Amino acid sequence: MNQTLTPSPLDTALALQRQAYLAHPVPTLAERKADLRTLQRFVREHKEALCDAISADYGHRSRHETLLAEVFPVVDGIDHVIKHLPGWMKTQRRNVDLRTFFGASNRVIPQPLGVVGVIVPWNFPLNLSLVPLTSIFAAGNRAMVKMSENSRHLAAYLIAHMPAYFPPEKLQFFDETGGVGIAFSQLKFDHLLFTGSGATGRLVMSAAAQNLCPVTLELGGRSPAIVCEDFPVRVAAERILFVKFLNAGQICTTVDHLWLPQAKVEAFVQAAREIVPARYPTLDSPDYTSIIDQRSFDRLLAALDDARERGATLLPLLPGPAFDASVRKINPHIVLDAPPESVLWQREIFGPILPIRGYRSLEEVIDAVNAGPRPLAVYPFSHDRGTVRVLLERVMSGGVSVNDALLHVGQHDLPFGGVGESGMGHYHGHDGFNTFSKLRPVFYQGRFPTLKFLMPPYGKLADRVLAFLIR
Repeated sequence: MNQTLTPSPLDTALALQRQAYLAHPVPTLAERKADLRTLQRFVREHKEALCDAISADYGHRSRHETLLAEVFPVVDGIDHVIKHLPGWMKTQRRNVDLRTFFGASNRVIPQPLGVVGVIVPWNFPLNLSLVPLTSIFAAGNRAMVKMSENSRHLAAYLIAHMPAYFPPEKLQFFDETGGVGIAFSQLKFDHLLFTGSGATGRLVMSAAAQNLCPVTLELGGRSPAIVCEDFPVRVAAERILFVKFLNAGQICTTVDHLWLPQAKVEAFVQAAREIVPARYPTLDSPDYTSIIDQRSFDRLLAALDDARERGATLLPLLPGPAFDASVRKINPHIVLDAPPESVLWQREIFGPILPIRGYRSLEEVIDAVNAGPRPLAVYPFSHDRGTVRVLLERVMSGGVSVNDALLHVGQHDLPFGGVGESGMGHYHGHDGFNTFSKLRPVFYQGRFPTLKFLMPPYGKLADRVLAFLIR
């Protein structure tokens, strides 16, 4: 007896979007702008509810952090894309080798790929779903988006409300209900974007490879800040500590650890003890975000215990307890003298803990960073152009912010992406448009092609033509 297999919701959604793409493969500029404005309108009309949903997923997430790091980049990024989209969509003229082809022409036509899959992490779930969608829609594609298991409230909200803005043949969201992520990465997308850990990224890439599906992987990375001798310690502290404790350190591009000239460590610690309590007076400050789940909370506390047992000095920066388990908040910490074998130096921290290592020469820092995997970002602090140039040339990373941290991520006209173990591929702005487009080369033959003289049977004329071409 034959049994008919019922297609899964994922397979059904992909088939629907593929059919819609084939029926209308190249949306007009007006249609793409309309999609982008609709996405922007959704965010504006639902921003408070989106903040509430994300906060519910965290236990507590600062409303202002969500507005600053998630809502604003989406709204502002859409304006940037709409402004530049007409130029990006234009057919490009390319040079023709006139020695070979007379009257011929070359063109590059940006065309939609089709259906793009997006796998979203929990730490910035709105930003890391809708910013990619901005590029995906600008390039004329359709999209399926799989949310994290730690974003249940937000996923439910998007699944419930987004269909009023986009039909399912254009955009669908999916929750992680167990096994969905594996099945999602096995779908035959035209492109797959994954943001998350390197371990999961390897699995996603392996699954996508079975379909020869191209991937963009945005992974983690132990991003160092390097404060040089000439840079004011207080200024560096103000900028680094803002980024480090934003979202309680749960940012892939945050400052993972800090290199300071040995003589300036004490001054940095003193500045931190003044700056951080002024920003977060107590651990229960509404501006200070919770750790996402119990497993992450326990992992961070275990890393602190490991450092202490290995002889490190732990410096909580707020008055009161070192943590509050009831709301999963951990007091912002500086850690001094943690040995290289400690957990804090062996893996990405992803929490409100800043290990500091003093150095005596910049060469020491360069060698230490280059001994590990290439980081997602590097943050050099120096007003000396020569010093900055040395660090840019000798330390490879996904991105760089000079004399600040994290801000390269928010520049709409800069490509965002890792390198090596911190990721592959880029998106944001024009680079996102190109990533989710097929830059299709088209050659138009002229009336008098040279190749007509280079067809067999070969003779003296072919000899003369070839001699001319390779002279």
